[in-house]
Order: sequence, then structure tokens, then C-alpha cells
Amino acid sequence: MPRLGDVELTRIGLGTNRLRNTPENVAFVREAVAAGVSFVDTAHSYTDGESEATIGAAFSPAPEGVVVATKGGYARGEGRPEVLRTQIEDSLRRLRTDTIALYYLHRVDPETPLEESLGAIAEYRDAGKIRHIGLSQVGIEQIERARRVLPIAAVQNHYNLSERQYEDVVDYCAGEGIVFVPYFPLGGDGGSALREIAERHGATPAQITLAWLLRRSPAMVPIPGTLSLEHLKENLAALELELSGDELEALR
Repeated sequence: MPRLGDVELTRIGLGTNRLRNTPENVAFVREAVAAGVSFVDTAHSYTDGESEATIGAAFSPAPEGVVVATKGGYARGEGRPEVLRTQIEDSLRRLRTDTIALYYLHRVDPETPLEESLGAIAEYRDAGKIRHIGLSQVGIEQIERARRVLPIAAVQNHYNLSERQYEDVVDYCAGEGIVFVPYFPLGGDGGSALREIAERHGATPAQITLAWLLRRSPAMVPIPGTLSLEHLKENLAALELELSGDELEALR
């Protein structure tokens, strides 16, 4: 099982990029954790801060063994240290926490040296306000450059059945003990092979897609987004699916 520090992660998490701060969604986040989710992914930019605020309202602090990950520095110019500091403070306040379990630099800022952006995040790690640090939408060279500044615990890149630009990053993360978090994991098209395999297993195409991702790398932790407890439980059920070598080859 992939680990983040001393926490063993359930291998399917919850993406929250559409989460609005309503009583129903606060209840949903609590139900998601009760159903077995141990990894909840958000960002400073999601739904103008409502996603973080919803998670903060759902649990403060997060239950033991549950990792809430957030991100900052998404837009051009937002990798500047002073901007990141403000965004980290916003995230701490909205999440109602003293410590963010995992904080990603959401994008490498073309206007700011990576080392400067990470330096600002490192200040919060050194102060005990961030536990682990991640990067998003990066190549191996950028990961290695970052690791010369501080340890990198997770990488979140666009990756799914059709989007395979980061195959080398997937393998690098597995080899280095870095959690790989594919975003938009259910995007892409598996074509007729996906539909046939789903029928054979009595599963949905989404469940087969998740099962394929889990088999692709031991470091893989997909974060499909949903606002439905029923869909969330369907996603978690993919943990029980075993694909054969032939089925993996058909999807490859």
C-alpha cells in the first residue's frame, strides 16, 4: 500500500474540485471517510475556496489516518513566495487546521524559480504547519530539481487511459517511493476493450479504469471526483477487482 509518512493510504481517494460549501456536501465528506476514503484532495483554487471550507466544516481536525491534501500557486505569478504564503494561510484557515498533511505546488510558475516557490513552502514545513510536500504537472527533471531543495512525497499529474504523457514519471515515482496521484483518472476512452472487460466482470467502465490504474503502478492513488455517495462506493469497489494480464494488455 502507498504510504504518506506513517499513514497507509486507501488506494482510491476523493477529488473535490466541484465541492460547494453546503450542509449536504459537508455530510457527504464525512460519509466518504466513513465509507473508507483516507485521502481527500482539494486546492486553494477549487470553487473559490469553498471546497477547502467544506472539508474544514466536515472535520476539524481530520480523523486519524485521513490525509487532506491541498495545493497553491496555480496561476501564472502565483508561485511567488509572498503569494504562496498568503494562499497557505488561507488554506490553513479554511481547512480549520494547524497542519496541512500534504501541500502541493499546484503548478511550476514560469515567472518564479522553482527553488523560490519551494522555499516558501519549506518555511511552513519547518514551522510544523505542513507535513509533506508535493508537486503537480511536472516531469522527472523538475521533480529531481525539487528534491535537491526538500523531500517530495507525492506527484499529481494528468494521467488516465488516454493521457499517457507521464508514463516515465509514473515509473520514476514507483522506483523512488513517491505517491503518484493521477488527476482526471476517469478521463480518456478505453474503447470497446474497456466495455467488454467491464461486461465480463459485471463492473462499470469506470471501475475497470480504476482497477487498471491500480495495477499500472504500486504507487498509484487515483482521486476520482464525485458528489455522490453511491458513485464513491462504486469507485471504492474497484479495489476488489483483479484484471488478468490479457485484460491489462488489451487496455494498454
